[in-house]
Amino acid sequence: MNEQRRDFIRKTGLGVLAGLGVASGLFAESSFEKTVLPAWDEKPVAGKIRWGMLVDTRTCNESCQECVLTCHHVHNVPDFGSRKDEVKWIWKSPYEKAFPTASQQFQNKETRDRSCLTLCNHCAESPCTKACPTEATFKRWDGIVAMDYHRCIGCRFCMAACPYGSRSFNWQDPRMAIKNPSADYPTRMQGVVEKCNFCSERLVKGLKPACVESCPNQALTFGDLNDPESDIRKLLENNQTMQRKPELGTLPSVFYII
Repeated sequence: MNEQRRDFIRKTGLGVLAGLGVASGLFAESSFEKTVLPAWDEKPVAGKIRWGMLVDTRTCNESCQECVLTCHHVHNVPDFGSRKDEVKWIWKSPYEKAFPTASQQFQNKETRDRSCLTLCNHCAESPCTKACPTEATFKRWDGIVAMDYHRCIGCRFCMAACPYGSRSFNWQDPRMAIKNPSADYPTRMQGVVEKCNFCSERLVKGLKPACVESCPNQALTFGDLNDPESDIRKLLENNQTMQRKPELGTLPSVFYII
């Protein structure tokens, strides 16, 4: 086992004994910090780890949907078969919609016609967490913007606050639109919002997000943005990257190589 793999497992394994609530991303940061983790010498420290993702659009196959299908299956994302009721955690958007504030002048056709993988940005300065009146949306100690579905009252303030369209509302009972349910993640209920959780339930097991593992072209890199030795940091330092709507000051944790 190489050193980076061992370090990844050590970091993600911090939350294993915190219970099923943390595995699903249900406990807020304050609750998690109070949890005693006897298997490790240190407790999770807010801001010490910040998980992030890098999407290399150059190697992402235009017609490939493997990461989308895997993510939606693992997390029991319903498919109602209509745009009106669509629920999505990860999806592909045209370049101009993914980066509407980026300059489109004299853009080459290859880039202009490219589809970009989009998902929750798990912003360091997340407007959705500030808008939620019940703290059903909260930022975890490791930077992940998580949701407690049981506290969500369906007000959709978080949807209005999110500038990336990364949240979906269950207008119907989602359980009725899941053809092959997975036992690895709980289903939701009608009247609640949901979104990508950076596979927090997999991270506590030392696994990378399902989309990253399922990508056949290894176009997705996941890791600790605060670790200068992590693969993602090295790629960020050696490549010109973009973020979605960086001018808003939300500090997204998802980066793109275009």
